[in-house]
Order: sequence, then structure tokens, then C-alpha cells
Amino acid sequence: MSINRIPVHFSDRRRRAIDQFVRRIVTACGVGILLLMLLLFFWLIWVVMPLFSAPGMQPTLSQQLWDKAPALALGSEGQLGWRISRNEARFIPLDGQPAGDALALNGQPQAAVTSSNGSSVLLNMQGDLLLMQPLIHGQHGEWYFPLGDRPLHLPQGAVSQMALAVPGDHQWRIAAQTPAGISLLTFAGQKRVDQIVLPGEQADLMRLSPDGTLLYTSTGRLLRVWQITPQGAQLRETQTLSQQPRSLQLLAGGRSLLIQDARGIQQWFAITGDHGPRLQQIHTFTHSAGVLGIVPEAQRRVFASFDAQGVVRLFASKQAGPIVTRQLAAGISALAMSPRGDSLFVERAGQWQQFALDNPWPDFSWRNLWQKIWYENYPQPDWVWQSTAAGDSYQAKFSLMPLVIGTLKAASLALLFATPLALAAAMYTAWFMSPGLRRWVKPGIEMMGALPSVVIGLIAGVWLAPHISRALPGVMLLPLVLAATLLVCGVLSPRLPARWRRPGFEVLLLMPLLLLVTLLTLWLPTLWWPQMGEQLAHYEQRNLLVAALAMGFALVPLIFTLAEDALFSVPVALGQGSLALGATPWQTLTRVVLPGASAGIFAALMIGFGRAVGETMIVLMATGNTPVSEGGLFAGLRALSANIAIEMPEAAAGSAHYRILFLSALLLLIFTLAINTVAELIRQRLRQRYSQHEGQA
Repeated sequence: MSINRIPVHFSDRRRRAIDQFVRRIVTACGVGILLLMLLLFFWLIWVVMPLFSAPGMQPTLSQQLWDKAPALALGSEGQLGWRISRNEARFIPLDGQPAGDALALNGQPQAAVTSSNGSSVLLNMQGDLLLMQPLIHGQHGEWYFPLGDRPLHLPQGAVSQMALAVPGDHQWRIAAQTPAGISLLTFAGQKRVDQIVLPGEQADLMRLSPDGTLLYTSTGRLLRVWQITPQGAQLRETQTLSQQPRSLQLLAGGRSLLIQDARGIQQWFAITGDHGPRLQQIHTFTHSAGVLGIVPEAQRRVFASFDAQGVVRLFASKQAGPIVTRQLAAGISALAMSPRGDSLFVERAGQWQQFALDNPWPDFSWRNLWQKIWYENYPQPDWVWQSTAAGDSYQAKFSLMPLVIGTLKAASLALLFATPLALAAAMYTAWFMSPGLRRWVKPGIEMMGALPSVVIGLIAGVWLAPHISRALPGVMLLPLVLAATLLVCGVLSPRLPARWRRPGFEVLLLMPLLLLVTLLTLWLPTLWWPQMGEQLAHYEQRNLLVAALAMGFALVPLIFTLAEDALFSVPVALGQGSLALGATPWQTLTRVVLPGASAGIFAALMIGFGRAVGETMIVLMATGNTPVSEGGLFAGLRALSANIAIEMPEAAAGSAHYRILFLSALLLLIFTLAINTVAELIRQRLRQRYSQHEGQA
């Protein structure tokens, strides 16, 4: 018997052309996505990399000086530098052009002190005082005498030590050591508005804070701090130092005091205690012993030092040691820094040498991101994120630990809340629910995943947080009460009539009961503990609990969908074989179906955790956005993603703050890639393991 066969030839050129075209389109799209991800990754690295570049110091210009007398004060502003010696005051162009005419100084000044902002210089003219200001207009400069061009003579006697502060525009405060004591003079314009005398006080060294409210004096090993008010000067504290200081300097902002002695340079600042603010030694900078001079930067907490061997070092207050070290020729007599810290001037043997400084981010280091740092006026080292403040002299604090801890706490608690609900719903829907009811329930839960996270965050912040605060005892008892209710229902369900135990019908009985139990649990405790949340000392209305509940609600549809698909994809023959051998449906689910679907369930949990780590709007609106590393369930937090959303619009492009926010985004990307990679490896192993078991079965 012959069978007629119709030969089929797949030689359609049009079909082959279409297949080849589609294959190339799909390949190009896949490769394009991979290239786009790599481009995003390397672009983030490109933005972040300048943060880790080492500071630099490069010579730019050398100039010979007409005046061979040692400098008493140096400075620069814009395109001009200025120099004051015992003989003259002169402006020096910083482009190598010849210097202009000098201003001759009559009276041979003995010493000079410069204000913290470099705008004013106070000269000691043989015991009298002369205040000068270098005013620079483009490439031209002039000398201005705010108190007159004649030296000011104090009736208390000749001045031996002095200090200068500029509290405001056209305001000056001068501290002068005289034989009769310390005189504090305040000037507004050319008018003396206040004078305070500390009779009998003697000081070897003196320093005024930039606002003129604190006076630091040292006599031998005794360091005194005076609080200056319109009512007078009051001794705030006295410290006994281990060695006699050689110099006193204040960093920008006037909160950190640098004390130089034979051991090196120590940083001190005030810490508030039971008796008010008191100075405390924070640390001693390494490689700072034996320096001859200290020059602070005007706008940042950076200072330079030099020694007799010609070694110049650059220090930052949050670094333990020097950030730049350069060996220059010996014989340095003076040092100065530009107001912006982008250049350094070294004077040696009648020569002025200029160096370009590349130190844009002195407050940043990899250590500062993760280790506890002792910030100014803080009682102890801590992790702190506080990038901006109202004051110009504010020291930014860039610790990522509070943000990382907040991210992990919120994501972990949200996953802890969402996992039982999502997996229990997936197991019931895939294994116990009737097919007709499943066709309605599964799409309904999946549609919950389409809710915008900003809507969930808004509901959590505006509606859920106040209600949790009022019904806090019930919220805490609700998981236990619901678990007990489900156990009781499981015990009593076999006693129900047979018509009520039909597949899928138990949901119609259980849901109203659970809803009633939930309402009673949330309402009844408020009769005994009303407004419990507001009565707790450390309770914040928008806290970790609210964020976890809201974010867990957003994770449930995602985890449910993936886990339910994994359970439903287990071959039906495995379950039927287990039931045929006498296993109960629950035994079949836990011992056959769940192991077979474990790879997909684990992938669902990891994808949910990655979604929680990157969630922005819910943690932004449902928490207090307080970047703290401590605090429990009722404290606020701030996540990395929310921090980027909050502060990126305010960050100046190219600043350290701007680049650290991009570093946060890079860390989130790396963290997500690491989680997904580990999840994929474990999923492949689980799939391989249970596929082998299935093959053996």
C-alpha cells in the first residue's frame, strides 16, 4: 500500500529574508541594551572618578622681590598678590609682570596679624596699632587705612601681642596685650564703639574667633577661653596643656583651634557638656612635628605648614595626616594661600614662588564615607550625612553609612512583611484554588502592581501614618491575632458542613472573618491606650514601620506573580503521582511542588528585594527622611535612592556633593547587579539539582 506524500520545500526566499531581518533586529536590540547598560555604568564611573584623584601641587611662577626684608604678611586676591614687610607694602602681579610702586611704611612695624578672611592686616608699629586693607580692583590695587593712616596709641601702654577679627562690614575687633592687661577694642567705621579691659591679664599668644566673640590666650601651659559680649568679657574655661604652645591658629569657621607645640599640631574644638561648651583635644596630625609656621585657608578647613628643611605639607581637618607633601628648597621664611585654596605662595631668600594647588574636595575621602568621623562640636565620632547648611563656613558631612543602613532596614523589613503574604497567596492560588476563581484572582493581584509608587507613598504618608499612630497597639498585635485566627480556622474547618467545604468556597467564609478580626484588633486596644504613638518619647509619625508596610504592599504583586508562575510551572505529573501514592495535598505541595519551584521562588524574592532597595517615592514620602544610623521600628530613616531624589536638584554641578550623589547611584547599581548575579547563580544550582531529582524519579 503506497501513501501519497506531498513534498514540502522551505525554500521561500521571502520567508528566509524576513527571518534573517528579524534575527538581526533582535540581536541588535539585545546588544544595544547591553551596550546601554555598560554606557550607563561607565558614565557613572567617569563622573565619580575625580573624587578619588590625589591632590596636587605644581610650580607655576617665580618672581624676584625688590624688598629683601622678611615679609610680615602675605596674601592674594584675583590677579594680584600683596606683601607687607618692615619697609613697605606692595602689590605683586601674579602673571610675572613687574610690580607697581610700593607704599613706604614709616615707623618700622614689628609684627603683623591678618584677619581670618584675609581682608585686613593689623600692624604693630613700635607698640602702636595700624590697620590696613589691601583693596584689589582687577589688575590694580590700593592700600586703605580704615582707622586712619596714623598709628593708634593705647593709653594702657605699648602693645606686645595682638589679634584681629572682622565681625561684619566695616567692623573690626582688636585684642591687644599691654603692660596693664588685655584691651578689647571694637570699631565701626572709624568710630570706637566699645572697649573692654582685662586688667592684669598677660598672654604669650592670642587669637580671636572670626566673629570676635571668643578670645583664646595662652600663658605658659595655660590656655584660656574668654567669651566676649556687649556686657563684657567672661572667662569661659581654662585648659592646662601638656606642653607650652608655639602658635595658635583657627580653621575656617572659627570652631577648630590648632595648637602647635613640640609634638606637632593638635586640633581642638568645643563640646557641650553639663557645664556648657568646653574645649577638647580631638587628635594630633601625623607628620606635623617640627613645623615653623601654619597658614590656614580662608574658606575651607585646610591649612599648610612648612619646616626648616623646606618641606611643605597640606592638611585637611578630617584627615589624620597630610594630603600633600612636597620637598622644596630649604630656607622658607613665609607662606600664604589664596582665599579659594587654589594657589600657594612661598617666600624664600628674596624670591616669591607660586604653586597651583589641585585640591577641590578636601572634605572627601573613601574612609570618611564608611568610618565614624569626629565632626566639629559633636560629642563623639559618628556617621553623619549633612551635606548643606545655611552658614558659608559649614563643613559638609558625607557619610554614606546612615543611608545604606536606612536602605537595608527598609528593604529587609518590607521583604519580611511581603514574603509571607505573597508566598501564601501564590501557593493557595496555584495549588488549592479552583481554576475558575484563579482566572479572576490572579489578574486582580497583578493589577495591583500597576499602582504608581508615588500614590502608595502619598497614601502611606498622609493617611496610613496618622492611623498607625492612633492604633499602634493593635497594629503590633495584628500579625499574632491573624496567625492565631488562621490556626483556629484550620482546626475548625473539617467540622463545617460538606456544602461549605467546596474548593474555593472557603475564601468567601475566611475573608469576612479576617476583616472583622482585623477591625476589632485595631479598634479595641485604642479604648485602653488611645494615641499611644504620640505618648512614646522617640516615636516619629513617619517611620520605618510605615515605610515597610507601604513598600511591602508594593512588593506583594511582584513576588506573588513570579512565585505563582514558578509553582504553576511544576509538571502536573509530579503532583498527581504524589497524590496517587497517598500523600495529602499539603504534603504534595511542601515536599514535591515547592522544591521543584524553589529556583523560581528564590528568584522572585531576590527581584523583590532589588525592587525594595531601589524604591524611591515610598521611602521618600512615608519616612521622616532623617539620615540617622540608629533608631528602631518607630524612628525615621533615609534611603540612598530617596537621598538622590531629594538632594540632586540642589547639588552644584561638579561639586563634591554632586559627585557623591552619583557615587550613591553607582553603589545602588552595583548592589543590584550583585544581588541579581548571586540570585541567578543560586537559581541555576537549584534548578539543576531538582531537575536531576525529577529525572531520577
